[in-house]
Amino acid sequence: MTKQEKVDFVINTLKALYPEVPVPLDHKDPYTLLIAVLMSAQSTDVRVNQITPLLFEKADNPYDMVKLTVDEIRDIIRPVGLSPMKSKGIHGLSQILIDKYDGEVPQTYEALEALPAVGHKTAAVVLSQAFGIPAFPVDTHIQRLMYRWNLSNGKSVVQTEKDAKRLFPEALWNDLHLQIIWYGRQYSPARGWDLDKDIITKTIGRKSEIDKYYKNKKS
Repeated sequence: MTKQEKVDFVINTLKALYPEVPVPLDHKDPYTLLIAVLMSAQSTDVRVNQITPLLFEKADNPYDMVKLTVDEIRDIIRPVGLSPMKSKGIHGLSQILIDKYDGEVPQTYEALEALPAVGHKTAAVVLSQAFGIPAFPVDTHIQRLMYRWNLSNGKSVVQTEKDAKRLFPEALWNDLHLQIIWYGRQYSPARGWDLDKDIITKTIGRKSEIDKYYKNKKS
């Protein structure tokens, strides 16, 4: 297979598996998505979706959020982990949104990444999922699969994002990054991987990864 044929195979397979692409984190607007994505760092979407309703019941907009203390926010979000940093970030960015953006979430990488506790991936998720702006957020699933599929060298998320944007049509980025995440969870996980169920890796995957799979399976 040529590189383009591999890319086409990925696109067509994922489109067949996920014609409708659900967003993993529950939210109702750009602000609640921003907070949910921030909370998801080193946590699971399932855990975040269990905790955000408790937080948003008290404050689902920046004006109500700043009425809570950092400690009050921390007590609510403690189960998602890294609560000291995340609670300060949530309170701090909410105040900035009020002071600089009339309570609205900005729509540029520069403005989003300037907010407390908001990195490039969080900004990319918000831009793509809240505003429909083409972006290709790279999480652990995408990093793993782009390497397994021999579409990136896996050395850094920065390089993986560049490779993904170079290989895949921009019009597909927003759906495709979510499709890859769902595929990684269901068919190509880091643990409990069953190559026979992972049709994409089995068809186009990196030989060293496939060889390692069978070696581990025998041992």
